[in-house]
Amino acid sequence: MKDTKLKIKKSLVLSALDAANVCGVANQSIINWVNKGFIKAYRTPGGQYRIYPEDLLSFLENKKMQVPEELLEMVNKRKEGDPRILIVDDDVGLNSVVKSFLSSHINKVDIEQAFDGFEAGSKMIEFRPKIMLLDLDLPGVDGVKICKDIKLGKFASTEIIVITALEEPDLEEKLYGFGVKEYLRKPLNLNKLCESVKSLLA
Repeated sequence: MKDTKLKIKKSLVLSALDAANVCGVANQSIINWVNKGFIKAYRTPGGQYRIYPEDLLSFLENKKMQVPEELLEMVNKRKEGDPRILIVDDDVGLNSVVKSFLSSHINKVDIEQAFDGFEAGSKMIEFRPKIMLLDLDLPGVDGVKICKDIKLGKFASTEIIVITALEEPDLEEKLYGFGVKEYLRKPLNLNKLCESVKSLLA
C-alpha cells in the first residue's frame, strides 16, 4: 500500500482520488467499487463522488485492508468535532453578519456559508451540518422544496431554521409540517436567532 499523508480537510469528506490514495489503488478502482455498491458514496451537484471517512473505513475493514492512521484521525475528528452550522443566504452582507454574530456568541462551533442553491447542495454533502440557516428566497431555487427534500431525505437529521421576508399564506405552518424547527422573519433579530441555535445545539 502506498505511504500517503492525507490533508485533513475542514469538510472532512473524501473525493474518489483521496480514497484512491488511501487505498493505494487507481482512481478508477474506487469509482468501480462505488458503482458496485462496495463503498457508500454521494454525488455532488457537479457529479463528483464524495465519500465519508467512516464509509471508507468500513470498506477497508470488511476487505481486511490496512487502515491508515490519517483515515482514523479523520473518522475521530468527525465524531468529536465542533457542531457544524451552514448559513444559506444570497445576501452576502447578511450572511457574513450572521456568521460573525454566531461565532462571537457561541463557543466551539464550525460555521460554513453558501450563497446559492448549488453551493448549498455541495456544502450539505461535504460539510454535513447539524443546523442549516436557510433563506427561502434564493434565486432560481424553491426554498420550500429544499426544506422538504432535506427533512425527507438522507440529511433528515439536519435541523433547519428558516429565515425569510416572504409573507405567503400558510407558509409557516407548511414548513413546520416538513420538520422545520424555527421560522424567523426578516429584518432578522440576531439575538433571537442565536438563542434558537443555542437551543438546538443543547
